Amino acid sequence: MQERAIPSQTNSRQVVFRIVFRLVLLTVFATLGSQGFGKTSATLLALTTVFCAITAAMRREAIFGRALTHWDEAAIYAVVGHVVWAVV
Repeated sequence: MQERAIPSQTNSRQVVFRIVFRLVLLTVFATLGSQGFGKTSATLLALTTVFCAITAAMRREAIFGRALTHWDEAAIYAVVGHVVWAVV
């Protein structure tokens, strides 16, 4: 039987790295946006929230697990997106 290419469990350190990496990448893309940083950033964060929620559902990750998951990422991106939308 073949092993899965993507491990089913990730540790919290990997998730924190993913969050920081995506936030940096989204910030770079938002600065290049033509509709202003705030609006572009909030839109990209909303799309990332949806992406993480779909990924978590497809992988059947536990919402309240001991380690961070895509559900936690989606919640973080949603909060940051709401704050950006409210401030700008």
